[in-house]
Amino acid sequence: MKVLVVEDEKHARENLETLLLEIDPTIEIQAKLESVKRTVEWLENNKTELIFLDIHLADDLSFKIFDQVEVKTPIIFTTAYDKYALKAFKVNSIDYLLKPIDKEELAQSIEQFKSLTPSTQIEYAKLKELMEEEKKAYQTRFIVSRGHRILSVKIDQIAYFEGEDRYVYLTKTDGTRYIIDYKLSDLEDLLDPQYFFRLNRSFIANFEAINSIATMSKSRFKVDVKPPAKRDIMVSSINAKHFKAWLNK
Repeated sequence: MKVLVVEDEKHARENLETLLLEIDPTIEIQAKLESVKRTVEWLENNKTELIFLDIHLADDLSFKIFDQVEVKTPIIFTTAYDKYALKAFKVNSIDYLLKPIDKEELAQSIEQFKSLTPSTQIEYAKLKELMEEEKKAYQTRFIVSRGHRILSVKIDQIAYFEGEDRYVYLTKTDGTRYIIDYKLSDLEDLLDPQYFFRLNRSFIANFEAINSIATMSKSRFKVDVKPPAKRDIMVSSINAKHFKAWLNK
């Protein structure tokens, strides 16, 4: 079986390759690509039997591929976000896997692919349509409290969110800090990724709060925010590429 892997995170690509070959050593991975642009170029000149496609790629959402090239090959989507685990991925024999990918679930997806018949129709235009219908409204304000006072903080007043010990803090642009009853992983799903980016395990920052960026060793970045944080904010080499792409949008 010939397979194309489209995944922009190196460790995720390597993990998927390892699992695939453990499940079936005869699988041939023809290419491992990381962007919409490179995938479109590859598909214009090559054929494969099955595509593993990450939803978030280095340069855009993978659904943009379908706008540029006709795809008839079955696809198994991969994603780190539950919000993409939608009914759309179950139509037309399409499957999805949540990362980190479980070996047993991967094996089941491959068996599902093998059960497809030549007459199976894969309507990716319909999938894209369903995805756009499912677009969510991101949160525009957060309720915070201080003593007996309850306040509503608008999203444009928020500089960053910080996880510290067992708590998550919301820091406003004026430096005021509040404890909020959210996990950072929950906030990622609630915040518009056009304006907010998860810099590391402890910080999610508003674009407007980024004051300066310094390149460190091994392609890591040090980010200074405003108002200043109490500790250094480092962006790992793994996350650096996503960060640069986000800054360039």
